[in-house]
Amino acid sequence: MANLKTFFKSGHTPTLFSAFLYFDFCFAVWVLNGAMAPFISEHFNLSPAQKGFMISVPIMAGAVMRFPLGVLAQYIGRKNAALVEMGMIFVAMCYGFFVVTSYSEMLAMGVLLGLAGASFGVALSLGSGWFPAQYKGLAMGIAGAGNSGTVLAVLFAPPLAMKYGWQSVYGLAALTMLLPILVMLIFAKEPPDRERHSLKELLKCLIEKDGWSFNLIYIITFGGFIGLANFLPTFFYDQFHVTKVQAGQLTMLAAVMGSGIRILGGYVSDRIGGINSLTAVFVVIIAMMLFGATLPALATTTIMFMLCFAALGAGNGALFQLVPLRWPTTTAVAGSMIGEIGALGGAFIPNAMGLSKQYTGTFAYGFIAFAILAVAVLIMLRIVQRKWTTSWVAKGGKALMNHPRRFMIQSAEEYEMLQRQGRFYGV
Repeated sequence: MANLKTFFKSGHTPTLFSAFLYFDFCFAVWVLNGAMAPFISEHFNLSPAQKGFMISVPIMAGAVMRFPLGVLAQYIGRKNAALVEMGMIFVAMCYGFFVVTSYSEMLAMGVLLGLAGASFGVALSLGSGWFPAQYKGLAMGIAGAGNSGTVLAVLFAPPLAMKYGWQSVYGLAALTMLLPILVMLIFAKEPPDRERHSLKELLKCLIEKDGWSFNLIYIITFGGFIGLANFLPTFFYDQFHVTKVQAGQLTMLAAVMGSGIRILGGYVSDRIGGINSLTAVFVVIIAMMLFGATLPALATTTIMFMLCFAALGAGNGALFQLVPLRWPTTTAVAGSMIGEIGALGGAFIPNAMGLSKQYTGTFAYGFIAFAILAVAVLIMLRIVQRKWTTSWVAKGGKALMNHPRRFMIQSAEEYEMLQRQGRFYGV
């Protein structure tokens, strides 16, 4: 309790709450098509492959839009960028309510839903910007817990679609966006960690090796989360023939684990290191995906997905404990870039599952494909962490002490000297 009091006193809590709410509502909008997929696919009589593609469009669109929004945030501020984005989302929801009547228009709507998916890097950087390095993991975990918007979408969208029609849900979503807009306007304050950089400097993280290592990790942790969160309503409906509303409720049970555990993932990573946390997380993800390929009974499958989502959520928190340590003054841009590639990875699962079902008659090969991808990324993590722990982060992924990484350690000898001096958190 004392640690939490110290944490909240060390930063600006109203901004952190505003960032969480902003991300939460945006995330709910982003996954609307996945939550309503059984209704939409039945309305347009879609094939399994078409279902997978329709679900993946918002994911891919959100991924593409993340980096530009992160760059914009560096120039106009994160609070202003968030307000601009939420205003655009409101207009997009009105388009969905008044215009969408065909499958092609539904795909266009998926692109517009991507606007909401772009919020990630800005939300996390805004929420954590007031907090010192030793609390970045927890602050980003709290802001990032806004992916609980998935729970809101899968819990409320199906029954609302059942009662009022799936198109009406877009109109209701437009109205709900007014709440985070007002909260952001009134309570949020731009963090003081913003520094001026040229566009060339901002784009440097696109070509850095560390950036692409983070991208690959996030393809598994966040790509797995968003891909499964969008596809599970369709999976439960097609595989177990439950009702559309029940499919949403079962998805909610899994998604709520990933959302809540994200905070714990950041908190634990502050103490044992993000690298150590990620290693454990990947082992669980791989095991759950291989078990899922056996297509067990409904109750067992639901428990399996709950465990898998818990690992995915913890992995998201662990990775973003590391991001502000590696890029302390361009966190919004780096976070948006990593979120962009990671979210693109989220398109893998819906398409893999849809193609597997259409051409083999089973979802099993979709699970296996994702497990193989996770194994490859885990091997990569264990290789690159050797360099990370001799340059910008302490052993296991803990924060370096007494500076926000404004210099890079040049050698293993320098690292050992600083370690002997106790200049690392937790040492």
